[in-house]
Amino acid sequence: MFVREVMVQNQVGLHARPATFFIQKANEFKSSIWIEKEERRVNAKSLLGILSLGIVGGTSIKIIADGADEEVAVEALVDLVTNGFSEQA
Repeated sequence: MFVREVMVQNQVGLHARPATFFIQKANEFKSSIWIEKEERRVNAKSLLGILSLGIVGGTSIKIIADGADEEVAVEALVDLVTNGFSEQA
């Protein structure tokens, strides 16, 4: 199991569009992946799960992966979050 904590950078947080980008990236990996906010943990490959966390800009989340490519998966998702879900590109 590999875990990293990251601060959501974009102002609007993890609403539908960035959540979709996040899920697409998460689905590239074989590992089981979760997002944790405070004490709630949801499947990072589930749109409803992610949206249910109500993650806004400035929120700290944990990205957790367990599986063959767990470390690569977490690093790729942390990069996505750090870069504001490509919204600034």
